[in-house]
Amino acid sequence: MKNYYIYIITNQRNNVLYTGVTNDLNRRIYEHKNKLIPGFSHKYNLNKLVYYEESNGIYNAIIREKQIKNWHREWKVNLITSVNPRWEDLYIL
Repeated sequence: MKNYYIYIITNQRNNVLYTGVTNDLNRRIYEHKNKLIPGFSHKYNLNKLVYYEESNGIYNAIIREKQIKNWHREWKVNLITSVNPRWEDLYIL
């Protein structure tokens, strides 16, 4: 079974959050950082990976992504802070 990743990216000020899902986290974050795909993350300059988790199937990953997307901002902030208290960029080439 293929692994998928649910991730949250933000901008340098940490005031905009985007939640997404991918089967290749490094490639997807590279795309965000280099603005290769137009859309929300490009418009708001979201390029800092602050949270991710692994899922063992696309169905479960999409359910989790939708769950997080429906959360209040405070809940997302708490999730990020629980594993990345300094909101450091977790992206590694």
